[in-house]
Amino acid sequence: MGYNLSLKEVNTLFNELKKEFTIYAPKRFEKQGRYSDTDIIKYAEISTVEEIEFKEKSDYPVKEVITPISQTLYYFTEDEFRESSVGHNKKILIFARPCDINAQRRQDTIYLHNGNFEDSFYKRIRERVKFVCIECFEGFDTCFCVSMKSNKTDDFSLAVRFNESSLLFNVKDDEFNKYFNNKTKEEFELKFIEENVTKVTIPEINNKETLIKLKNHPMWEEYNKRCIGCGSCTLACSTCCCYTTRDIVYDSAGKIGERKRIQASCHVDGFDEMAGGHKFRTTKADKMRYKVLHKIHDYKAQFGVEHMCVGCGRCTDRCPEHISIIATINKVNNAVNEIMEGK
Repeated sequence: MGYNLSLKEVNTLFNELKKEFTIYAPKRFEKQGRYSDTDIIKYAEISTVEEIEFKEKSDYPVKEVITPISQTLYYFTEDEFRESSVGHNKKILIFARPCDINAQRRQDTIYLHNGNFEDSFYKRIRERVKFVCIECFEGFDTCFCVSMKSNKTDDFSLAVRFNESSLLFNVKDDEFNKYFNNKTKEEFELKFIEENVTKVTIPEINNKETLIKLKNHPMWEEYNKRCIGCGSCTLACSTCCCYTTRDIVYDSAGKIGERKRIQASCHVDGFDEMAGGHKFRTTKADKMRYKVLHKIHDYKAQFGVEHMCVGCGRCTDRCPEHISIIATINKVNNAVNEIMEGK
């Protein structure tokens, strides 16, 4: 069922929802961008519809709500430890575009459905989350969600279309029917983007021999000169989920403190360093290869359903060296074709 609500009515709706939910959405932070006098858009708690950025893509993804950049896992003393608390038991309502909702499904697979592993810290937040799907049928210049088959989703409780002076809501989850009693009804069928301005061709890597040759292909050498190993791409990625742990100690003996997990990047030196100082990937080219193949081959090879990358394009947007993931994937496809033709 569809409903048309004025902005004033939406704010009244939010006041009601906030009794039960904490609401998150893309929010603009003025003068806090990368460069002087620029803004940044990221997910944050909102109270009014005017705070939601509907027209532009957020610089950072939904995952920061569910898996914060820094998260306390345990508090410890010399004799005992205890898990950190959730903070509150309110449900979470997140306004997100289809690609970000699909990206969270990839995160679910890694944190909740990865063999016998289930991350309790992730689960206790994730099970309280419901999504409001923001209609997105035009896309942005660095998006390639259609190529990644992540342009559509039905994993949401509500859908919304922004109409400048009003919002159209589609209520999919019966839990929300009570909030729309006596509201103006209007037909609303959610639209999805059908074609991006830019496209990628995902290579078919059908055997180990091709994969080995691809890993040693000279195309990767370009990134030794271009990539600076800053990790901006992975922090902005909606599906990257690697983290490291840090102990914050409160006493000089190091026996009282807290253990945090902090988002990590496979592009940053030290990510893959083992005891004894051994490193698996020592060059920028090695690190780029590892990340890209994980997004368009390894994840699907392991889980067998879909590729990890959802085509949001944020890694391209955030790269200070203007490295395009679209161009990179297409170069990988060309390299695979070259390898296959050489057989």
